[in-house]
Amino acid sequence: MATLFKLVISAETTTNVSTNPDVERYFYSVDPAHRVGSTLEIPATAFVDDTDTPVTTITEAIAGNGYYLLFINGVLQQSDLYTISDTQVVITDAASIPDGAVITLVVTNFVPDADSTTTIIT
Repeated sequence: MATLFKLVISAETTTNVSTNPDVERYFYSVDPAHRVGSTLEIPATAFVDDTDTPVTTITEAIAGNGYYLLFINGVLQQSDLYTISDTQVVITDAASIPDGAVITLVVTNFVPDADSTTTIIT
């Protein structure tokens, strides 16, 4: 008769995860020169950042790992009302947005980091 031996191993794993949000904020005051009919086409160069420095491009949200928030006069807008690229923001149905209104664009991307340590206890 054969004997079956079972090997028993115990282990403890500790995992640390950091989400590391990377947030960029852009600010713009509506200029009538950027109106095309009822659409507002805002070039990236019309925005300033948190330090009031003009920007050249808009950071794009990483698909599946980032998102945009667009506020007009402090009111969050539905995402299907605008499109964003690194060169411009286009807001459709913008005829009712008054000249001088403040538009704030928030771009959040996540740069996750994780590490695990496994200790084998025999």
